[in-house]
Formats: sequence, C-alpha cells, structure tokens
Amino acid sequence: MPYTVAKLTDYSPETLQKAVNDCAEACAAERAQVHSDADLKSFRDRWMARKNGILTQINDSWLKASPKAAKPIVGQKVNWLKRHVEAQVEVAQNQLLLQRSPAPQYGGFVAVDLGSPVDITLPGIRRPIGAEHPVVKTSNEIVGVFQKLGYSVAQGPVVETDYYNFEALNFPPNHPARDTQDTLFIAGQQSKPQRERLLLRTHTSPVQIRTMEAMRPPIRIVIPGKVHRNDPLDASHSPMFHQIEGLAVDTKITFGDLKGTLDHAMKALFGSSVKTHFRPAFFPFTEPSAELYVSCFICGGSGKRGADPCRPCKQTGWIEVLGCGMVDPNVFEFVRDNGYDPQKVSGFAFGMGVDRLALLKYGVDDIQLFFQGDVRFLRLFG
Repeated sequence: MPYTVAKLTDYSPETLQKAVNDCAEACAAERAQVHSDADLKSFRDRWMARKNGILTQINDSWLKASPKAAKPIVGQKVNWLKRHVEAQVEVAQNQLLLQRSPAPQYGGFVAVDLGSPVDITLPGIRRPIGAEHPVVKTSNEIVGVFQKLGYSVAQGPVVETDYYNFEALNFPPNHPARDTQDTLFIAGQQSKPQRERLLLRTHTSPVQIRTMEAMRPPIRIVIPGKVHRNDPLDASHSPMFHQIEGLAVDTKITFGDLKGTLDHAMKALFGSSVKTHFRPAFFPFTEPSAELYVSCFICGGSGKRGADPCRPCKQTGWIEVLGCGMVDPNVFEFVRDNGYDPQKVSGFAFGMGVDRLALLKYGVDDIQLFFQGDVRFLRLFG
C-alpha cells in the first residue's frame, strides 16, 4: 500500500521517532522499485515536489501543526527526513547510471576483470568535463555577437561608489529615478560624503564612466557583470543577477546607428526572422531613450503556441529585451576633459538582463533554479 503521511496528535519522542522510521523505510522501499527514468521522475516528484510532495506534506502536517514546545525536535526530524529522501533519490539515480555503464565505475575509473587480457593501447577513461552554466553560456553568446561587431570587453568593480553608480550617470542626489533601484549600501558609510559612500553596484553602467576616464574616444565596449539590488526572492527576481551593457562613442553617431546595431545583434542571437520594435522610455543617462522589443522567438510573433496562449510574450507577440538610448550630454560633462566634449562627440548605450534572456531561451520558469546549485538541474544543460 503506498505510503501516506500520518497525522500526528501525539508529539512524544517515541511517537515521533516511529513516524520518522516508517517514512524513511517507505522511501527506501519505493526507491528499490525504480528501474527506469520514468520511475525515477515519478519517485522524485512524489517525494520532493514543491506543491504536494510527501516532504511538503510532512512539513505542513507535522512541523507547522506542532505545538510551539515541540517545534525544535520536530524540525530536526523533518530536516533529517529531507536529507534521507534526497540521498535515496541520488542512490536511485546512480543505480540507473550504473545499469547503463558497460562496467561499474569507481572515482572515474572503470573496474576491469584482471583475469581477462587488457589491451593497454586502448585510450584511457577520461573524467567527464563540466559544462557552462546556462547564465554564463547566454552571457558569452551575447558578448560574442558584439565582439564580432568590433566591441571590446570591459570590466569593473562590483563594490562601487555613489559617484560612479549614480552621480556621474546623471543621477544627482535626491533624483527620483534613484527610487527605482533599491540599492544595497555598505554599512558604516554615514560619515563619508555622499559621492564616496560604497554600495553594491545596481548596474554595470559605472564601467562606462571608468572606461571613458581611462580612454579617449572613439570607444566601443560591452560590459558583462554581476549586479545587486534589494529585490525579494521570487520566481522572477533575485538580489543578485547579471547584466550586459554596451557603449559606443564617436563623432556623428546617431539613433539610426543604435537601431541598426541592435537589430543586427538581435537577429544574430534569436534568428534572422526576428523583428525589432522600439518604444519610447525614460532612463536618466540617455536622451532620447527607448525599450527594445523583439518579435517572440518562441511563438513566432503570433501570441499562441498551437491552441494555447504563449506565456513568455503574454500573447502580445513581442518580448521586451533591453533598454537603450543616446548618451545624455550631461554624462559626457563628467569626462569632458578626456575628449568627450558633448558638442563634438555623441554615443549610444544599451543594457539587458542576462538571467531573463536565459529564462526565455531555455524555457525555465523560476530564476532561483539558476542560483541554487542543484547539479541535477544544471546537468540538463550539459
């Protein structure tokens, strides 16, 4: 009879231990019945599914329902069961791998029957090589597109000053646009002047200013990197995520150059049939500014996937990809002495979230999966 979670009315150590033992034994017994990938998926989902898995049921009916005095010991038992179930799932997975191997492997080496002849001229057993993380892979693809257009890769510090992160990008103190970026400031900075206070950068745009301070025009750079904002954890937000920004500065650069560059880049990333669409927007460091949309590369711009609505584009046929615009002359004023006279040069900038593009590209519905380090999930991209 399939195991069902027992309802506890008595939280004495003896009763609780018996319930834990029954659950652990049932999990081990079900693990022994796993003989295929379908069995493994069914076993894993039954015990570890977030919404109605047995571990979730145990957490709700044992831990949450327990009296306050019993919660510490119940919590310990529930955590032990969680580790036990995870171990059983891993054992089942390893058993399936061994069944497919021509011979059992130990530590990356194949066990050989020494009673039979061995051909020492055959190639050795190589350890499996890891694969790129899906976010890293997406970032490298985007950077590669712009490198082929002649852009160089620039890097900068993750811990920035208020000056580079905000002020030099046309975010003066008390500017209302600062409220749109919930910033993580470093503690103990109150005694410093505003522009010298340290924070975790909220975008990779500070590297644009640092590069213009170090190099005279013309420049064309693309800036991948990690950024931080005080965002709550959910399926589409994380306090740490990744961006790629770009900057091009020269004489006589126009909005047409921006549109042509990004249209080419989007076609290189998502296919030659993709269309681009620019909508007016506001960003403090660009004027005029726009948001770039591409025709949905999942449903082909139709808004439907067969008879079902297309969720990634919300049935509109368009997906917002990035923000962009012509560099505001006020930004050039901060580096005027290094050749960036706004009367003589112009430029454009753009920025996109790598994690969001990776979600769309791989059909993942929870950004947290990228950062939890679950090898079972990451192996899907190997």
